[in-house]
Amino acid sequence: MPQIRDNVLAVTAAIKNKLSALGRDPEDAILVAVTKTHPVEAIEASLEAGLGHFGENKVQEAQRKVPFITRPYEGFHFIGHLQTNKIKALLELKPCLIHSIDSLYLAESLNAALARFNRVQDILVQVNTTQEASKSGVDLSNAIEMVGQISQLPFLRVKGLMTIGLMSIDAERTRPHFQKLKQVFDQINTMIEEGSFASGDPGSSAVEMRWLSMGMSDDFLVALEEGSNMLRLGSVLFGARNYGSGK
Repeated sequence: MPQIRDNVLAVTAAIKNKLSALGRDPEDAILVAVTKTHPVEAIEASLEAGLGHFGENKVQEAQRKVPFITRPYEGFHFIGHLQTNKIKALLELKPCLIHSIDSLYLAESLNAALARFNRVQDILVQVNTTQEASKSGVDLSNAIEMVGQISQLPFLRVKGLMTIGLMSIDAERTRPHFQKLKQVFDQINTMIEEGSFASGDPGSSAVEMRWLSMGMSDDFLVALEEGSNMLRLGSVLFGARNYGSGK
C-alpha cells in the first residue's frame, strides 16, 4: 500500500517540522494511527512505514484485527467509548493505553476487572471540552476531581488527559478547547508537584500528566501548537473510512 507509506512520511514530516518551529523536540509527540474500518493490511502498511502505535474505537473490531497483526508494534491504544460489558474482552487484547475513561463508574469497573487479571493499566481521562451532548467525557470543571478519585484505584495509572475537538473544517474553532484542556493538564501537574489534589488527598504516584491526547486529522497542527504530545490520526493517513466494509 504505497499511498499509506507516502501519507505516513508526509504527516510525520509535518509533525516534526511543526514541533521544531515551536522549539520542541521533533520526537516529542506520538502519532497514533486510527485504524477504524481499515483492514489489518492497512495497519501493517503504517507499521512498515515507520509508525509504532495504532488505535481502535470498538472492542469488537479490535478483536478481529489485533491478534492477526504480524509486524511488531509499540502499542495498541483503545480510543473509543468503552462499555463495561466489553472490558474483559479489551483487556485480553492488552492495550498499552486506554484513552477514554469518562466516568468514575467506568474506572471502578475497569479497576475491578484488572484486579482479577492482577494487572495495572495506563489510562487517560477523557474530558468533554466542547460540552457537546454527542460526545463522551467528564465535564472540564470536574476533571481534576475525577483524576483525584481515580488515583485511589490501585490497578489504574492516570497518564494524562484526552479530548475530541469540534468537528469543523476550521481548526481555529477548536483552539480554545485545546487551550482549556492544556490549562487543566498544567494545573494537575502543579498539584502533583505540590503533593495534593483538589480533594485534599495526597498526590499519588498513580497519576502522571505525561500525555495530552488531542488533535485529529483536521486539527492536529493546532493541537501541537497548544501543547498536545499525542495525536490520533486516521483519514489523513488512510483516506476516507469505508463504512460499507462490514467493520
